[in-house]
Amino acid sequence: MNHPMVKTLIAICAVFVISIFIVLAGINKVISLEESVKSSWAQVENVLQRRYDLIPNYVETVKGYAKHEKDVFVTVTQARSKVGNASSVKEKIDSNTDLSSALARLLVVVEQYPQLKADQNFQMLQYELAGTENRIAVERRRYNESVKELNSYIRRIPGRFYAKIMGIGPRPYFEVKDEAKEAPKVSF
Repeated sequence: MNHPMVKTLIAICAVFVISIFIVLAGINKVISLEESVKSSWAQVENVLQRRYDLIPNYVETVKGYAKHEKDVFVTVTQARSKVGNASSVKEKIDSNTDLSSALARLLVVVEQYPQLKADQNFQMLQYELAGTENRIAVERRRYNESVKELNSYIRRIPGRFYAKIMGIGPRPYFEVKDEAKEAPKVSF
């Protein structure tokens, strides 16, 4: 064997092995980022389910005091139904944004009934719902951070190639619709 030829062969093998490790590291990173997004979304769904479960009790309590506010209750019920029927992440984001808007309108109704706000059961439900809304905000922020990290990585090179190899695409952010950004108007 020729000594320079062996050195060249070893160098080629070393470059090949290093290249394989680089590709595997990139693939592992894109997989880790995707799993982070999935985990963050699971937490969002967890707190959204909590809110979904609290809403019927909240609505029934308010109904007892505000019988003539039927359109608000219908809107909340329809929005909650859309949440229950959503299947994709995008549908869940959109339907939960609609539900947040409907709940804001329900809170406007609550403001018009001081005797309701004094009710012990209602206060407990309102406290639970407010805590859940705070949890949703925290988990939505964490989800959006994970999405940002994944989406940024797969838009850049070499992440774009690794994502394509694994069939991983960009994920949607959990954003609030423009109409939900406006504060509800309270009038007596």
